[in-house]
Amino acid sequence: MAAEQRKVLDVPMNINEEYYQISGEILSSFPKFRPPVDLFSFRDDIAVLAPYCIKGARLSSEQVEEVANLCASGDLFVSRSDHPIYSRHIVKQLDLVLQDNNLKEAEIADICIRALLMRCTEFFDQPVKALFEPLYRDVMVVTEYLWNDKHHINTFMRRLFRKNHLARHSINTMIVGLWVWLQNVGELKRKDLDRMALALLLHDVGMCKVPPFLLNKAGPLKQEERDKIIPHPIVGVRLMQKMDVAFEELLRACFEHHERLDGSGYPQRTKSSQSTKPGRLCAVADSFSAMICERPFRKAKDILAAAKELANDPRYDQEMANALFGGFGAGTIGQMVDMDLAVDTPHPE
Repeated sequence: MAAEQRKVLDVPMNINEEYYQISGEILSSFPKFRPPVDLFSFRDDIAVLAPYCIKGARLSSEQVEEVANLCASGDLFVSRSDHPIYSRHIVKQLDLVLQDNNLKEAEIADICIRALLMRCTEFFDQPVKALFEPLYRDVMVVTEYLWNDKHHINTFMRRLFRKNHLARHSINTMIVGLWVWLQNVGELKRKDLDRMALALLLHDVGMCKVPPFLLNKAGPLKQEERDKIIPHPIVGVRLMQKMDVAFEELLRACFEHHERLDGSGYPQRTKSSQSTKPGRLCAVADSFSAMICERPFRKAKDILAAAKELANDPRYDQEMANALFGGFGAGTIGQMVDMDLAVDTPHPE
């Protein structure tokens, strides 16, 4: 057992409930001379934490070395009261959530969603390979977390956005789609999980090329305005092909999320016999995510009512839609969290 692991066992449990024990990876992500949080050191002689330095204070070179040694021996902590700062810092280096054993399940979900929101916003503002790569890395962190325990998806499902924004809608669609998919996936393969998560998250990437004023228009669209929106599935496919990210699930999710089983969708008006499972899944998740979000031309629908509406609509895959309705109707998912408020409320450093 490593020295740091032995040290964790020596720390009283009540300390771990109130403080995060900082790993070397997390410490290295902080500014070296001005830590953004209050630091505490564990005193073996009296078995308590003592304040080491306050957030923003400049450390000397000797203190920087001492902090590194405290961390290496498992004696460096940050208070959970600094979680908003701590979590926003980890957002920029998301793989740290897999290395910090003190983070709670809800905290990990919050951090992952914040990271995806940041990466998606950057990528949709400028859909180029250089910005796709950090988004891809963060999605792989999320799928690694779900791969370890697929039931973690329930914590994400309690954190759906209700405000209309392309990045928020995309994250909702990924979460909802993965929840439905994981209910009946059978043998779970990591490669399938990775591909499905990316496909659902990027299904609407073509919308980033639609003029923003059309997406925010309060009244009905004119035909020439609708004509600028309808091609977005094809635009999304071409964007991802241009970046050499064109695996089958992603292409189907982009191309088919507006198709309907009765042939009334677009752009190809495919019917049930021609649709694919990723396309049908994305259609359910995309429509549900759109229904529960506030739009300029209508109010957001109640979550349970939206799920019930889809379950009663034969244009959607009924097995998938019924699974979604059942999850909310049976209370399996649990109490919802106001994720918009959580990410929009500023926290002073």
